[in-house]
Amino acid sequence: MTGEAREVIHPFCIDVPQSALDDLHERLDRTRWPDELPGVGWEYGVPLGYLKELAHHWRHVYDWRAAEAELNRWPQFTTEIDGATVHFAHLRSPEPDATPLLMTHGWPGSFAEFADVAGPLTDPRAHGGDPADAFHLVLPSIPGFGFSGPTREPGWEFRRVAAAFAELMARLGYERYGVQGGDWGAAISRELGRTRGDLVIGVHLNLLPDSGQTTEPTPDELAALDPAERARTVASWERLVAWRRDRQGYADIQATRPQTLSYGLTDSPVGQLAWIVEKFKEWTDSGERPEDAVDRDRMLTDVMLFWLTGTAGSSARIYYERAHADYWGSGPEPSTAPTALAVFPYDNFVPLRHIAERTNVLVQWTEYERGGHFPALEQPDLLVGDIRVFFRRLREEGGGRP
Repeated sequence: MTGEAREVIHPFCIDVPQSALDDLHERLDRTRWPDELPGVGWEYGVPLGYLKELAHHWRHVYDWRAAEAELNRWPQFTTEIDGATVHFAHLRSPEPDATPLLMTHGWPGSFAEFADVAGPLTDPRAHGGDPADAFHLVLPSIPGFGFSGPTREPGWEFRRVAAAFAELMARLGYERYGVQGGDWGAAISRELGRTRGDLVIGVHLNLLPDSGQTTEPTPDELAALDPAERARTVASWERLVAWRRDRQGYADIQATRPQTLSYGLTDSPVGQLAWIVEKFKEWTDSGERPEDAVDRDRMLTDVMLFWLTGTAGSSARIYYERAHADYWGSGPEPSTAPTALAVFPYDNFVPLRHIAERTNVLVQWTEYERGGHFPALEQPDLLVGDIRVFFRRLREEGGGRP
C-alpha cells in the first residue's frame, strides 16, 4: 500500500450484525455465577446481587440499537496511522471560527463518553452559551480500544498514540488546536502539548499524571508548605497508600499479563461487565451504585464498545507497553504548553499544585466539590464550563486562536 493510500480517511458507520447481539444475549442467559461471602458489599469486588440485576437490565432492557443510532448521528471515520486503524468522530461546529479541540478518553472509557458535552462544545449558541466559545471536536478511539482495535503489533504506549493523533489532526487540516483528556487521555494530551508546542494552543486536563505525593512526606517537606497544601499533601499520600493496598490490582494485571486476562473478558460478557463497572463505582462520585454518578445505559454503551469489538485485551496492552517502555520510572518530562487542570474530588488521586508546577505551566487550576474520574459523564456542565473558560482565557491573551 502506498503512503498516499494509507492516508485516506474513510467514512465509518457503526453497524453491528444482529448475530453479535444474539450471541451476547445467549451468553448472558447462560452465565455461570460464582458464590459470594455474605455481608461484604463492594469490599471484595462487585456484589453478586447487584451484578445479576445489572446483567438482567443489559439483557432485557438496554437497547443497543438506540445507542448505535445515537452514536451514528456523529460523523465518524477511520484512517491508518503508523500501522494502526484509528477511528474517530469529527464534529464540525456551525461557527466558522470555532477552535479545533482533540478530546481523548481513557480506560475503561471510549469516545462515547463525550455524548453529553459534544453539543454544548460544538454549538454553544444552541445551548445558551457564547458562540465565541465554539469548538470543532475530534474524538478519537485510542489504538487498541473499540473501533480502533485491536492493534496488530507491540509498542502502542501513550507517546506513540500522541504522535499518531498529531498526524490525525494534520490529515484533517488543523494547523493549531487544543487538546483535552483524562486518564490515558490526559497522558496523551499532555504529551501532545509537550512535544507539539508549535501546534497545540493549550492543554486542558481533568487528571494530571505524576502530580501527587508518591513517597511519604517528610517533616521538612511539610513544613515548607502552606497549611492548605500541607493538608492536601498528607491526603495525597494517604490516598496513594490506600490505592496500592486495595485498588491497584487491575493495573498490575494489565501491565503484566494482559493476554491472560483477555481470555476471560473476551469470552464472558458478565466478566467484561464486572471488570469495567467496578471502576465506575470506585472512581466516581457515587453512592451505593455507580448509577448514582453515571447513567446506567451510558455505562452499558461503554461496556458494549469493548465487548462488541473484542478489545478487552488490546485496550489493556497500553498498560503493559508503558510499564515496559524505556522511559518508565523516569518521571515526567517538562512541558511548556499552557495547561489547565480541573480537579474533581472523587477521582483516583489528589493532585498537588506545588508538584504539578515543577513540570507544567499551569494557567488554570479549578477545584470542584463534586464529580470524579469521568466528568464528561458525571458533571458535563462543569467540564464544559471549565474548558470554555480556559480557551477563552488563551484567546484573550492572544495565543488561543487557530
